[in-house]
Amino acid sequence: MSKKKQPEQAETEQTEAKQASEEKSEQPAEAKTPAADWEAKYNDLNDRYLRMAAEYDNFRKRSQREREQAYTDAVSRAVTALLPTYDNLERALKAETADTEYKKGVEMTMTQLVESLKGINVAVIDAAAGTAFDPNFHNAVMHVEDESLGENVIAETFQQGFQIGDKVIRHAMVKVAN
Repeated sequence: MSKKKQPEQAETEQTEAKQASEEKSEQPAEAKTPAADWEAKYNDLNDRYLRMAAEYDNFRKRSQREREQAYTDAVSRAVTALLPTYDNLERALKAETADTEYKKGVEMTMTQLVESLKGINVAVIDAAAGTAFDPNFHNAVMHVEDESLGENVIAETFQQGFQIGDKVIRHAMVKVAN
């Protein structure tokens, strides 16, 4: 038995001994039947067992949620630190250059970064022109009146947004029409 469990077991035994002595001193003058006494003890122990099992199950579930939340928060912080690099690579891809080898290198680096983000379950928020604006995922920084686009439709994306699971790491920065 481990050293941690020994003090816990001794404490549990002391508590049980106290409860047993209190039960003996609190017995009424009338003698209980042995079957009723055993049934009461059984019900008490069964109730304590069920409560302890439920408490352990709740502890296990809470610990699992906390571990998942800690992982998501850690990935979120790491990705937040990498997002300026992603933005710079995106700008470099849009810039015109005569050097094809340079452009190919930037494309390969961008592809590798996107694949790495996918590997840790980070998804790009859909913010393409023509998609519906959703304030939960998009940050509208500009508004334009354009009859060719519908109501609350994204006209242009300035900066990509990212999410991991249901948690938004960065909202997509967009221009909204109408």
